[in-house]
Amino acid sequence: MTNVSGVDSAANAGTTPVREGYRFDEAALVRWMEANVEGFSGPLVVSQFKGGQSNPTYQLQTPGQRYVLRSKPQGKLLAGAHAVDREAKVQSALGKAGFPVARIFGLCTDDAVIGTWFYVMEQVDGRIFWDATFPGVPGDQRADYFMAMNVTMAALHQIDYRAIGLADFGKAGNYFSRQIARWSRQYLEDVDGGRDSRMDQLVDRLPGLIPPGDETSIVHGDFRCDNLVFHPTQPKVIAVLDWELSTLGHPLSDFAYHAMMYRMPPGIVAGLLGADIAKLNIPDEETYLRAYAQATGRESVEHWKFYIAFNFFRMAAIFHGIRGRVARGTAASAHARERAENFPKLAELAYQAMLECM
Repeated sequence: MTNVSGVDSAANAGTTPVREGYRFDEAALVRWMEANVEGFSGPLVVSQFKGGQSNPTYQLQTPGQRYVLRSKPQGKLLAGAHAVDREAKVQSALGKAGFPVARIFGLCTDDAVIGTWFYVMEQVDGRIFWDATFPGVPGDQRADYFMAMNVTMAALHQIDYRAIGLADFGKAGNYFSRQIARWSRQYLEDVDGGRDSRMDQLVDRLPGLIPPGDETSIVHGDFRCDNLVFHPTQPKVIAVLDWELSTLGHPLSDFAYHAMMYRMPPGIVAGLLGADIAKLNIPDEETYLRAYAQATGRESVEHWKFYIAFNFFRMAAIFHGIRGRVARGTAASAHARERAENFPKLAELAYQAMLECM
């Protein structure tokens, strides 16, 4: 069983019986796994992970193995969202390149099996920290855990995506204009999520603030401490989870999303705002950014405020999408409603960050 530490662990850790609305034909899944998953042998016990995911995520337990199943949600979905086939593709490619991801056993694109597309991967045992202050880690080791996150992300951004078969995983160039357009369109089209005047202004003004210059790498899109599995006893990332938002994009956007933890209230997602990071022996934002720059061969990082503003906007748009799914009754997480209620706070953070760029 994966160990989970942090103030939110009770709400997010472990599994629960499959919730109403998320059950499927387990016998059909067993038949598919017998035909498609190497080494599979039942009987199979299915439970659902508690933690927040927009794609329903299940634990599959047999006498000799634990697997994880990720599926598209049931019901009406926004175009392009919940692409579990992309998740499986990027993890398979990265695993072959030696990057720490879970092994993919199989992808099913036949709705007739369990009602929607899904893939099955290994369950990686280790520690997940839902609290960005890394409670339970000795103070003299905490900086090492942060640097483990830092070097893992730097390693991702330095992988040659063409060499590992991901040249078609996204478009190269104009990342920010394309992303702002994508999330603006999703916000505007998801009428169930409602409208917000600050988001309206972000949609209107952010495109004019895009800095010059461009570069392309694989980007994770949701690189937070709670999407990482750490070694059971060492400051080492052994698996990066939740590749739903991964694509080809600007590496500094990806890193800024990760480093946004320094400005993020902990009540929304894992954040450090208000924490005494010096007392906790956590590197400050400037030190953390400098370490990433050094690991990726950069002399400095310009336009940092824009990268932060963009990422608060992007996260606000994601939470707006969660609010829409709650309204439609298709949200996968048991605490999706809480995240939906945090959308206005993120819209405000995004708006204030944008004003700092102007």
